[in-house]
Amino acid sequence: MFSGIVEAMGSIAAVERRASTHRVRIRAPFAAALSLGDSVAVDGACLTATEIADDHFSVDVIGTTLEKTVAGRYGPDSAVNLERAVALGTRLDGHLVQGHVDGVGRLERRVQEGDFWLLDFSVPSIIMDTTIEHGSITLNGVSLTVAELLPGDGVRIGIIPHTFAHTNLGLLEVGDPVNVEGDVIGKYVARTLARRTAESD
Repeated sequence: MFSGIVEAMGSIAAVERRASTHRVRIRAPFAAALSLGDSVAVDGACLTATEIADDHFSVDVIGTTLEKTVAGRYGPDSAVNLERAVALGTRLDGHLVQGHVDGVGRLERRVQEGDFWLLDFSVPSIIMDTTIEHGSITLNGVSLTVAELLPGDGVRIGIIPHTFAHTNLGLLEVGDPVNVEGDVIGKYVARTLARRTAESD
C-alpha cells in the first residue's frame, strides 16, 4: 500500500527486453536501503525489487503490467516517480493507493496559471465511473485532487510548484501517457452498487 506522495524522482538506467518480460534497472537515492522483495511504486505501479545495488535496483515487469501501464515505453534516462510502501503507524498524507494501475491516460492540455499549472487528462472510462469532483486520483503514482470533471472522460488537475518540480508530471508534454489508478473507495462502492442492481433485475 502506498500514499501517492512521491518520495523521489529516479531514472531508468537500462531496460533488458526479454521474451515475455522486461528487466528494468532504476536509479534511486534510496536503493541501498531496499531489501530483496520490497515493493516500490514506479510511476504508481507496484513492482518488486529483484536486484539491489548502492545506487539502483531492478524490477521484472511482466506482460500484464507492460500492457496496462507506461512501463513498456521506458527507455534509458526516462524519469520515474518512486515511492516505497508505507509503514503502519505513519501519517497518510495522500490517499490510499494500491499501486494497481487501472489503465493509461493522456495529457491533453497544460496551462500555467500564475504560480501553478492546470493539467487536463483523458482517462479510461472505467476510471471515470469511480471518480468524483474534489475526489482523489493517482497519476504516475502522484496522489492528486480532481479539480474538475471534464466532458468526454477527462479530469482537470491543479499542480502546485512543489509537485511540478519534484515529480515527472512537470516533464509531461501534451500527448504523453500516464499511469492512472482510480480511487479504491470509489471502486468498491461502484462494485457494490453494480451487484445490487444486477440482483434486483
